[in-house]
Order: sequence, then C-alpha cells, then structure tokens
Amino acid sequence: MSDAVRRVQSGSPWEESFGFARAVAAGDRVLVAGTTSFKGDVLYGEGDPYEQAKVAFANALDAIGEFGLDAESVLRTRMYLTHARDVDEVGRAHKEFFDSVRPVSTLLIVDGFVDSRILVEVELEAFRG
Repeated sequence: MSDAVRRVQSGSPWEESFGFARAVAAGDRVLVAGTTSFKGDVLYGEGDPYEQAKVAFANALDAIGEFGLDAESVLRTRMYLTHARDVDEVGRAHKEFFDSVRPVSTLLIVDGFVDSRILVEVELEAFRG
C-alpha cells in the first residue's frame, strides 16, 4: 500500500470486528466512514435525532481532525435516518456545523442500523489540497 494512504481508527467496536477504518486519506481526499453518536460503547442522545446528529458530526469531524482538517474542508455530507419525521432536526444539526461551508449533501431514509437505538448515521468527504 502506498505511503500516500493513511488510515485512522476511532475505537468503534465495529471497526475491529468488520475490518474498516474510521477515516482514510488518499491523495487530496479524506473519506469518513458511516459515523454514529457512539463513543466507545456509549450511545449519546438516545431517542433524540438532533443530539445524535450533533455527536455523529462531531465524531466525524474529529476523524478528519486527525489529518489537520476541519469543517471548512468538507466537500460532501451524507445523512442516513431511520425516520422521515427526523429530517428537520438532523438538518438543523447539519446547518450548525456546515452553514458557512455549504458542502453537497445527501439525506436518505433507511430501514435501520446495526443497533436499533441509532437514529442517525453520517459520512463526510473532505479535501486537503
């Protein structure tokens, strides 16, 4: 593998059991895997989509922070929700982090996640040019 590719872990139990990295930098891009509001084995904001989104975005931004990047570097966000009723609350959290950045964004409603308490999962793509 090229020295130009670097991976970081966050300590999520799924990273080890599934064999993936939280974030991978390759060339001028940094990709962040699906990220929830778990920190270790604790889910923050249980039952609250706004709080889960805030913590998930903060966790994802921590991952790009390992490469010296912040929200200003984010080009794309993806948000996965289990309920359409939560769109406004998750959108509010997104705006708090990215209003001045205006990345391209996708929001999808999905059937569920590996833990039924998870309401929101997010992904980021950032540029480090």
